[in-house]
Amino acid sequence: MRERQRNPLLHGAHVLDGFTHLAGLLSASLFVVLILLVLYNVCLRYVFGFSSIALFELQWHIFAAGFLLAIPYTLQHDKHVRLDVLCQHYSPKQMHWLKIISNLCFVMPFSLLVLHYGSDFVMMSYEQNEVSDSGGLTHRYLIKAVPLLAFCLLFMQAYSEILKSIAFLKNGDKPDNDNQDREPQ
Repeated sequence: MRERQRNPLLHGAHVLDGFTHLAGLLSASLFVVLILLVLYNVCLRYVFGFSSIALFELQWHIFAAGFLLAIPYTLQHDKHVRLDVLCQHYSPKQMHWLKIISNLCFVMPFSLLVLHYGSDFVMMSYEQNEVSDSGGLTHRYLIKAVPLLAFCLLFMQAYSEILKSIAFLKNGDKPDNDNQDREPQ
């Protein structure tokens, strides 16, 4: 039996999905670190009477980074907010067209806007060597760069979703992970 040739669109999507998967693992790891940091901070405060502004700010930064890096992961696994009430009667072909249009018209342009305007804030923070005003953390440009990373990954994941939808519309090909997390309807 002849082995089916690999679709180049799905291969490209699979490569992009790998970056998103790593971001999802990093996001999950950050939330584990956050839980441990909160426990440590609570012990320091209530057992030893010690409080640190830097630790509180670190908690906020870890939460923000974890949340932002989870955004492309939710798009990859189709767990993002949608209007399922409107889409429940669409055929698979119509849903793939909707994915292409929504990613091209909304997700990708918004990601590009964040990348364009956000890069100035990161550069300004880096050049000024911005630090916390209240004696907290230094190197504020690092946390300001996380949204750029997240929206760069979101842009790449939107492109991956478009590639997968085109492959489906063109050949009926579905990636291995398509619909793996969806509940049966």
